[in-house]
Amino acid sequence: MDEKDSMRETARELVAPGKGILAADESSGTIKKRFDQIGVESTEQNRRDYRQLLFTTPGLGEHISGVILFDETIRQSASDGRALPKILESEGIIPGIKVDAGAKPLAGAEGELVTEGLDGLRERLEEYYGLGARFAKWRAVIDIRGTELPSRYCISTNAHALARYAALCQEANIVPIVEPEVLMDGDHSIERCFDVTSDTLHAVFNELYDQGVDLNGTLLKPNMVIPGKKHSGGKAKPEEVAEATVACFRTVVPAAVPGIVFLSGGQGDEEATANLDAINKIGPHPWQFSFSYGRALQAACLQAWKGDDANIEAGQAAYLHRAHMNGLARSGSWTPEAEKAAS
Repeated sequence: MDEKDSMRETARELVAPGKGILAADESSGTIKKRFDQIGVESTEQNRRDYRQLLFTTPGLGEHISGVILFDETIRQSASDGRALPKILESEGIIPGIKVDAGAKPLAGAEGELVTEGLDGLRERLEEYYGLGARFAKWRAVIDIRGTELPSRYCISTNAHALARYAALCQEANIVPIVEPEVLMDGDHSIERCFDVTSDTLHAVFNELYDQGVDLNGTLLKPNMVIPGKKHSGGKAKPEEVAEATVACFRTVVPAAVPGIVFLSGGQGDEEATANLDAINKIGPHPWQFSFSYGRALQAACLQAWKGDDANIEAGQAAYLHRAHMNGLARSGSWTPEAEKAAS
């Protein structure tokens, strides 16, 4: 199997039926905020212990195909001395790595951001491959503000960076997850989200094509098409989210992409599951619709664990439950009754 075939196979494995991706790549600042909520100090030891809890959950491989790691995590070992990526591999779970350096102010575009981290990326990818990473993630941030923002400049600059990152990943035999996130923090309607998401994805796929990226060896990690948190009309029903999201992607996402792994984007745990389920209920689709959730998979686990070793099993049970529910949503098989019966 040559490198291109290997990447394509990895991409397909990451969106295997019934499975999705855990985003455990929180930056030091983000995980500190989450630990603060449960009264746990964010030390290297505590971060290692928490991620060890996640990765050693019995039965996890039935619902999780891959885990996105942070730079610190991919270098850590568990209490038994095994490297954390090796623990994942032993369960048939593919290790991945976050490689961007975060969103920074975009020059000449007040209030807008561009993701940095391309400098030295080729060398870092080579190192990460040696540490076990077989896929990577790069997040771009697109903010909707009224009718003026995002600017075309912001969208095009982030799209270009995403494509450069993807090309470098494939050069290193690493599957790139391309993540252009249209934020849901504003007061915009679902129609406005549809338009901005469409414009963003058009720009991204134009750049991926121009830079020679093999779409069969990539995954897309987008937002769902959803109204902003401050929208006067409130939340959309799962059926409305599904209809708008599928209509948007059928217009702009090439069928060559093997899978779309949604980010949760601040949705509630069950809300993210219900929306994914509704999307899969109106199939069939040319792509696998899966998940790459962070907080929506981990929030219940953190609350059950609270940094206490006596609560490890409770934390793992809460985490496995959410993974199982999202696994059901992968085939449109989730129901509120299934949620209650399995809890």
